[in-house]
Amino acid sequence: MPPKWGYNFWLNGSAGNPWLTSLDRRIIPGGGALPRFVSSNIAERPDQAAERDSRASRVLGRALSYSGLRPEGAETKQRSDRNKEPDAHRRRIIAVHSDVPFVTMPAPAPHPVLAAAGVTKRFGSNQALAGVTLNLQAGECLGLLGPNGAGKSTFVRTIVRRVIPDAGTVTMLGHDAGSPSARALIGYVPQEIALYPLMSVRENLLVFGRYQKLTPGELNAAIVWALEWAALHDRKEERVKALSGGMKRRLNMAAGLLHRPRIVLLDEPTVGVDPQSRERIYAMITGLRDEGVSLIYTTHYMEEAERLCDRIAIIDHGRIIAEGTRNQLVQASFGTEADLAVTLSDVSADAAAWLAARGARFADGVARFRVANPASDVAEVLAALRDRNLAVQDLSLRQPNLESVFLHLTGRELRE
Repeated sequence: MPPKWGYNFWLNGSAGNPWLTSLDRRIIPGGGALPRFVSSNIAERPDQAAERDSRASRVLGRALSYSGLRPEGAETKQRSDRNKEPDAHRRRIIAVHSDVPFVTMPAPAPHPVLAAAGVTKRFGSNQALAGVTLNLQAGECLGLLGPNGAGKSTFVRTIVRRVIPDAGTVTMLGHDAGSPSARALIGYVPQEIALYPLMSVRENLLVFGRYQKLTPGELNAAIVWALEWAALHDRKEERVKALSGGMKRRLNMAAGLLHRPRIVLLDEPTVGVDPQSRERIYAMITGLRDEGVSLIYTTHYMEEAERLCDRIAIIDHGRIIAEGTRNQLVQASFGTEADLAVTLSDVSADAAAWLAARGARFADGVARFRVANPASDVAEVLAALRDRNLAVQDLSLRQPNLESVFLHLTGRELRE
């Protein structure tokens, strides 16, 4: 779980206390109990105010020291400055014992860890990206779906600057995507296997760790983590060319993420692997998510997107045409309607035009109808097809899913 933002006090007066402002916005790892400071305007005798201020200053000093915000010698300076203020304007801060439960308030509106705005790229006459705008939130897994040639991989490559966009911006935590600060934040696992086949598993990790400029100590720890994470410890001395396709995929991921980046781009990481290796890769991705890593995940498999992704963006012809959670996309495209798929044989051009006039989407011999009341609508569709002498070979009725949304929006299968 991400850390909670703590609000441990309330202040009177218009002037802000810089120490308290810093503590107010401090992330306290794991929550916990800290002193709660409550302001008061109750009239007090001067001796009461002095004693209370002294006590509050000591407790506040301990809290600031715990949070790492307080400089040496700051307590004396703050007490001196505060004593110069007129009594009428002095803050009244009463310290409560530190066993008071930690008070949490809702976090501020999240800022994206990655923000792309108006990204455009053209290769000759081909408009690969046509103004892509997309945000990735902290700890989120964002699925990027699209037919072949829709712009998925081009967009991912613009993020890591393997492709320079013609227009638009990409930033990571406020850093331009091409800056050294951004490169340190991001890890990229390409669709292609990018390994040295004649080197062993461990030697590949050593090389890629040095590419990331890890120190010897960091590199040794990273290799131990990577071999365990990818379940390759017992194969660490084996040459890459002797590994199975699934093992190469897992090593490909480990090599790209040795530096433990906060933002990870996975470009179809399960292509060409067996079901067992795919499940292992799913477990690796789940481990990253449990650590709070933010991911962009491109895939050709709908079930992967539904299983792994918090939010999904559909890209077609270089544009984001839909974005939201799985349920939001289904609701926006179909509402409460179901999807009726009827496989037909020998459909003429006239029959195809008639199907389109009835609101059906016809492709590859399958006519798809949206029905609000299946009990009556299915019978009506079948009767109409019979009257047109259209032979029905198969029929299926299902609630719309992500694949239904994709077909509805793009008119194409995802693997086309």
